[in-house]
Amino acid sequence: MRRAYSVETVRAAERALMARLPEGTLMQRAAAGLAAASAEFLGRVYGSRVVLLVGSGDNGGDALYAGARLRRRGAGVTAVLLTPDRAHEGGLAALRQAGGAVIGPERALGAIERADLVVDGVVGIGGKGGLRPEAAHLASAAERARAAIVAVDLPSGVDADTGEVSGAAVRADLTVTFGAYKPGLLIDPGREYAGTVRLIEIGLELPPDPVLEALQHEDVARLLPRPGAESDKYRRGVLGIAAGSARYPGAAVLAVSGALRGGAGAVRYVGPAGDAVIARFPETLVSDQGPDHAGRVQAWAVGPGAGDDAATVAKVLGADVPVLLDADGLRLADRDLVRGRTAPTLMTPHAGEAAALLGVRREEVEAARLTSVRELAAGYRATVLLKGSTTLVADPGGGPVRVNSTGTGWLATAGSGDVLSGLAGSLLASHLSALDAGSVAAYLHGLAGRLASRGAPIAALDITEHLPDAWRDVVRD
Repeated sequence: MRRAYSVETVRAAERALMARLPEGTLMQRAAAGLAAASAEFLGRVYGSRVVLLVGSGDNGGDALYAGARLRRRGAGVTAVLLTPDRAHEGGLAALRQAGGAVIGPERALGAIERADLVVDGVVGIGGKGGLRPEAAHLASAAERARAAIVAVDLPSGVDADTGEVSGAAVRADLTVTFGAYKPGLLIDPGREYAGTVRLIEIGLELPPDPVLEALQHEDVARLLPRPGAESDKYRRGVLGIAAGSARYPGAAVLAVSGALRGGAGAVRYVGPAGDAVIARFPETLVSDQGPDHAGRVQAWAVGPGAGDDAATVAKVLGADVPVLLDADGLRLADRDLVRGRTAPTLMTPHAGEAAALLGVRREEVEAARLTSVRELAAGYRATVLLKGSTTLVADPGGGPVRVNSTGTGWLATAGSGDVLSGLAGSLLASHLSALDAGSVAAYLHGLAGRLASRGAPIAALDITEHLPDAWRDVVRD
């Protein structure tokens, strides 16, 4: 499990560790890791040209000490001091002693244009807001140049706690972060700016409860439902699906397709798309009598392609079993009815749907994904899975937010969310908590999308067809 911690928590852990170590030890550990990662990224250090963009904080010190190490390995290293009178004295002395050059911003453009590697040491994890004009100008020049960009701890201009980018920011190819992941490295838009993220351990002692966590293969494998010797289709769980309409029968088919690959023993479908569902998946138990007469289920998924059928949404929300609420169901659901439920509720909006529920613009949700998912979870007293380039899952009671680490841009295709709804609903019926069902479903869905795509466009049913491959990949690892 990857765990990300707030700036405040990381700073406290750093202070506690520095109090027990000789002065400067922690910075030397960070600089050694940064230099090693930069050297590996370069491939050939001797004869390469490295430019350090150096701010006034400890990030600048890390960059200077790492630059000194690279210079001793034969690289040509030039430090651009954005605030010369506030540069880290020890780091600056070490770079000069190693033979590195030091220049001001007015001479930086030529050096950047010739560089093989640019190291971003402008602003540390405590920075807020976008880059100042001079730093923004240099960051833009680095992005235009052929050089690779390595960020120190966090790309300058990205909010470490939220991933928000409120102005100009560095776009890194590699971010070398120290001691712990920061939420801004795992959540878009910050994640997009971070590139590949490499964690360097420096000995921090961190609390057990992070701000953010990302499941890995072993975590998902541990959570996946597995039938035992005494299992039958009912003991494994039955999912009810209320989805589709005369206008959108495909939504029902796609939701059922995801559900059948999701671990539950059986799927009951209610709605007007029964013929389409049976034609594609004859194992489905179909009824046209509504949720009240569908038979016993362990969970419901409601909403994909539902049109304006608010009555069915209300009936499902009135059931005393876990409910997944998606698509039209999000629009049709009564907020107070959702808030008053005693059984778990899992809501799965994309950014546009989340914006409508919060009464804000879509751009505001996309710019502040962590804040948005927390507000929705608290406001609806439900677990919320916010779909998008980085899918987030938040519980209403607080605790770590889950961020999904799988996926591909090709998953942004019609019907993909319907497959996810069925898959997550099936995991709910298999007795996973709403947080685990949403997190595991997002992980498998993203992995199946990767396996299906391999760099090419896909359709929603391609995701379903690769869910068994994703499941096997996770269990086998």
